[in-house]
Amino acid sequence: MRSHQGGLSVSLGPLYFVDLERSVLQSSETLLARRRAVVPQGVSQFAGGVTAVSAKGALLVDSDGRELIDLAGGIGVMNVGHCEERVVEAICEQARKLIHTCIHVATYEPYVALCEKLVELLPHGASTKALLVNSGAEAVENAIKIARQATGRSSIICFTEAFHGRTLMGMSLTSKTKYKVGCGPFAPEVYRLPYPRHFHDGVGLTLDEFCDRELARLDEALTNRVGAEQVAAIILEPVLGEGGSIPAPFPYMRGLRELCTRYGILLICDEVQTGFCRTGRWAAYEHSGIVPDLSTWAKSLGGGMPIAAVVGRAEVMDAALPSTVGGTYGGNPVACAAALATIAVMEEQNLNGRAEQIGAVVRARFERLAERSNLVGNVRGLGAMIGLELCYDRDPGRPASDMVEKVAAFCLERGVIILPAGRRGNVLRVLSPLVIRDEDLDRGLTAIEDAILSLNETQLA
Repeated sequence: MRSHQGGLSVSLGPLYFVDLERSVLQSSETLLARRRAVVPQGVSQFAGGVTAVSAKGALLVDSDGRELIDLAGGIGVMNVGHCEERVVEAICEQARKLIHTCIHVATYEPYVALCEKLVELLPHGASTKALLVNSGAEAVENAIKIARQATGRSSIICFTEAFHGRTLMGMSLTSKTKYKVGCGPFAPEVYRLPYPRHFHDGVGLTLDEFCDRELARLDEALTNRVGAEQVAAIILEPVLGEGGSIPAPFPYMRGLRELCTRYGILLICDEVQTGFCRTGRWAAYEHSGIVPDLSTWAKSLGGGMPIAAVVGRAEVMDAALPSTVGGTYGGNPVACAAALATIAVMEEQNLNGRAEQIGAVVRARFERLAERSNLVGNVRGLGAMIGLELCYDRDPGRPASDMVEKVAAFCLERGVIILPAGRRGNVLRVLSPLVIRDEDLDRGLTAIEDAILSLNETQLA
């Protein structure tokens, strides 16, 4: 095949393409069989073998033509909804002009414009700078490199239940052991402390008493685990994502900020899942009134396109020497255009406010469910990032992981996608697009309630 451009005849060679009609007509069973034949099992799949052909808003259509309510949101990515028109238009317009050149080779406006917008939305002190990369794990890797260069120290403190990615440093920081089997040795100078989980570890203590105890333990660890003068940064998720939608208590966050300042340790907030309206704020750390030194972002930033960022105090960001951060595709022009359109939609539609509304509805429904089912151990979260922990007889020491699997399967039969979370897999997490219609949210929550109540009756029988 040949194409004629500007009077020149250009040979394109054989034309290979994906037959989109085929992907619509084939069954989910057929597509999943093709996947098993060529995709390694290490690429796991939640939600019981769901397929997808198209999606819009909070609805997804599978290969059998069945419509599904998406309460997973691509694992918290689709805050503005699937195929948001402004985002799609921005992608197409930018792709016609410039797809790639690499920020290390040539400066292009979308990269600079997105950094300007991030600095405006997420100020880190008097002066702020931003770096664009491809994924949350890559953002974490770069934040750690920046912190080490800025402080001249090497040690990093992270927390149990954390998830920071599947790269070498990301996996070293990630807590969930099933994600790490056979992947070591891991990066050295990483120290892990207990995440502040009041429901699990604060029995008999008020929230303030619990926070005081946990902060004292952290302070003590800086003498008996690793010296404070060796610690470059402490990294935590303001709300655990994969760990089960557990918010760090606000008093703890404030105490952590004070401790880091006292010892010259940089505080890194991993906002990959919590950022961009998910909790009802641009950043989850805003709820506690603190500002970190560095923060990492991805997921909903790009409206479905792969893009991530590190944002931080200018003097900290500038401590990274030339060529020590960045990468070939980081801040791709098309992804930047998508991110700028995504943020514009979030602002115009007030998705922070919408997240608070969704969160209030979900929390109220789950709390009423807790009154009717002894399987519901805990309801928690921030904004539209809500977790429902299932425990036998509401005992946190008796996780009902098998019940979560059954609830997810029940919901899928009802046309609802819901994801598990937590170290023991006994938490249901709601990460729906923030543009979800009220009637679809109601249908999704009703499916969860019906599943749990039917299981509860089985347990009582």
